[in-house]
Amino acid sequence: MDAAAQAKHDEQKKVDEYIEKIHYSDRYTDDAYEYRHVILPKQLLRLIPKEFFNEESGTLRLLSEPEWRGIGITQSLGWEHYEVHAPEPHVLLFRRPKDFVPPPQHATSKATRRR
Repeated sequence: MDAAAQAKHDEQKKVDEYIEKIHYSDRYTDDAYEYRHVILPKQLLRLIPKEFFNEESGTLRLLSEPEWRGIGITQSLGWEHYEVHAPEPHVLLFRRPKDFVPPPQHATSKATRRR
């Protein structure tokens, strides 16, 4: 492995270690929503692409689902990143409707699975 490939491999290994340390809170609710917060390791926050940050405040902007999943956050369907907490930029606040039901998944037939 050349030096550039080794450096990339080492960086990905670090990112994977940080992703394993993401903390997911228990869920809590009000009349309309189910909530949770996700705490990123501060080291992971430093590796997030600059375009994910608000230029004026320096905090994370609200991230779309592909963006937050792309930085290693894993949750069931329906969660929305709805707020950032400026004093603690590594804490992301999520919510989804209290009565959220994930869309049904298409069953794969046995014939298709055998191919």
